[in-house]
Amino acid sequence: MSYMFTVSPDFTPDHISGWYIFNTWLQKHTGIGIHLEMYDHFLSQREAIQADKIDLIYANPFDAAMLVREKGFLPLVKAQGAADEALIAVSGESQTNDVTDLTPGTRVAYTDDPDVRLMGMIMLEPGDLDATNIVPVVADNYVLVAKHLLKGDADVGIFLAEAYDGLSSMIKKQLKVLVRSQISVIHHALMIGPKLQDRRDEIQQLLINMESDEKGGGVLKSLGFEAWQRVDDEEMEFMIDLMDTLNT
Repeated sequence: MSYMFTVSPDFTPDHISGWYIFNTWLQKHTGIGIHLEMYDHFLSQREAIQADKIDLIYANPFDAAMLVREKGFLPLVKAQGAADEALIAVSGESQTNDVTDLTPGTRVAYTDDPDVRLMGMIMLEPGDLDATNIVPVVADNYVLVAKHLLKGDADVGIFLAEAYDGLSSMIKKQLKVLVRSQISVIHHALMIGPKLQDRRDEIQQLLINMESDEKGGGVLKSLGFEAWQRVDDEEMEFMIDLMDTLNT
């Protein structure tokens, strides 16, 4: 029997090959047939989740509540030392130096990454901005968010901090960061679905020890990670409750 593995569409494109390498490593060490399916958009991925096609997922924090409460997923691990943070940036030529300088009608560029957009909109609140009085400029990825700023098609951009930091130095030299979140407890997590949960403890321990494996450390580097860290049910529930609070 083959199981389906997928990764939240907001991963850094540089690491696409890394996820395929990781999937091969995981199959070899578990003896489980696992097919990696990548989705370009959150909507198509959520449709697959709702149709019970997904058994293993590297999930963004926004989707964690749905996965746990509606689909019975449980957490395995997270990337050690990693947290999801968002930032607000403008063109380096912009006269805006603080979020409070912004006014209703501001053109805001963002992707369909739900947790980053949520954090970004919270950071825009000191400028009296909300979903009802901004002009949305939706982009497929964070490079395009940056391009919208540089071309003058948007006034501010909401970025996943990791994605912004990964932009080329040439692009970042032309941008200006107004604010960066420091929540520190919101993170992606590798989660396991009901069909595989009889192997949960085994897979979780395998991943925690992955950095010590002869080839595992190199696979982790291909993902941009140093190691996996255990996520227990209580930690996941805390993050879900926090996301619910931020979303109200």
